[in-house]
Amino acid sequence: MARAIFTLRETAGYLDVPKSNIQRWARPPEAMHPLITCFPPQGREATVPFIGFAEAFVLSSFRRAGVPLQRIRPAVEVLEKEIGVDHALASKRLYTDGAEVLFDYANKRGEREVMDLVVVRTQQRQFSGVVNDYLKCIHYGGDGWADSVRLPTYGNAKVVVDPKVAFGLPIVAHGGARVEDLVDRFQAGDSVAEIATDFSVPPDEVEDVIRLATRTAA
Repeated sequence: MARAIFTLRETAGYLDVPKSNIQRWARPPEAMHPLITCFPPQGREATVPFIGFAEAFVLSSFRRAGVPLQRIRPAVEVLEKEIGVDHALASKRLYTDGAEVLFDYANKRGEREVMDLVVVRTQQRQFSGVVNDYLKCIHYGGDGWADSVRLPTYGNAKVVVDPKVAFGLPIVAHGGARVEDLVDRFQAGDSVAEIATDFSVPPDEVEDVIRLATRTAA
């Protein structure tokens, strides 16, 4: 299994979801099976590998689509069983086959919240709304597993988490600068124009990164 690169707090921060959600998905109560891949806790050390980060990314889209946690867990179990792989949320087969599986499951069980994740277009079942937008932000490698994620919380800036680059820290694709470096320079008193020039990042993307960092810290 890949090494851990994120703490639970970092995972929550990068995905812009409450840490309590990540905690429940990674370390659920009552000996339930975790919904995201996570190593046993080691103090403040990182415990979440990238595959777990990708799983949390997909789960966050389900929550944003309005599916309550108690409906998500059985839906994930069905996905893994029917798709036939562990870590189905991080597999490209979720993108290609998941809507069909969830539609059949929700239709049989009469679970309207889960049914809202799927739409039928030209006789094909597809993920709807926010879930589809999130899945489009995942890049899958040749082995069929997620290998990078674009964070949709940004507007103008294309911010990517790639475990092969910058130790998995979020980077701005245009220029390759780490998000934390842009924010550090701004907090040190540098102007947006100076930061944009030094890191070869478009000014509107620098502003986007700083705006989100300021909002998150508020």
